[in-house]
Amino acid sequence: MRLLTHNMLSSNIKGVVNGFPLRIEVEKVVEKQVDFNPDFLKNMFSKIEWKPLVDASRTMGYAELPEEAESSMLDSHDFLQRFHHALLELHLEEGALICPETGRRFPVNKVDPTLSYRRKLGLKFPPIKSRRPHFEDHNSSYHLAPSGCFAISLIFLPSKN
Repeated sequence: MRLLTHNMLSSNIKGVVNGFPLRIEVEKVVEKQVDFNPDFLKNMFSKIEWKPLVDASRTMGYAELPEEAESSMLDSHDFLQRFHHALLELHLEEGALICPETGRRFPVNKVDPTLSYRRKLGLKFPPIKSRRPHFEDHNSSYHLAPSGCFAISLIFLPSKN
């Protein structure tokens, strides 16, 4: 799971007031090369919650991002390279995301957080309901709603087996 994905997820377990940011529990991190695209980074900068990105990247062993960032820094190629590496090239391959309020663990196993449940759970595509992706816990169902720029959300429901 990329830190771009992590930065867009929040826990939406019933009763949780602020489920963002999800804490990362690292078991395995890998770096995967991604083509450098400064225009993409400049566009994404305003959509990223900076402090959670910095904290998450440090948890994953990358301490090259500044504590604070301003849009004027987007003119620096060096800054864009570091931002690119943290946002797109660091991958949490194994570990968990932890709800900041409840402590609920969402396992991450070489794919996006709830996709590890794919074999056990059914899959539906309801209409998108929120700007920020989130997990919902309603009778053992898991909900991952992508950000407003996407057109679908995923719900993982228990299988009938």
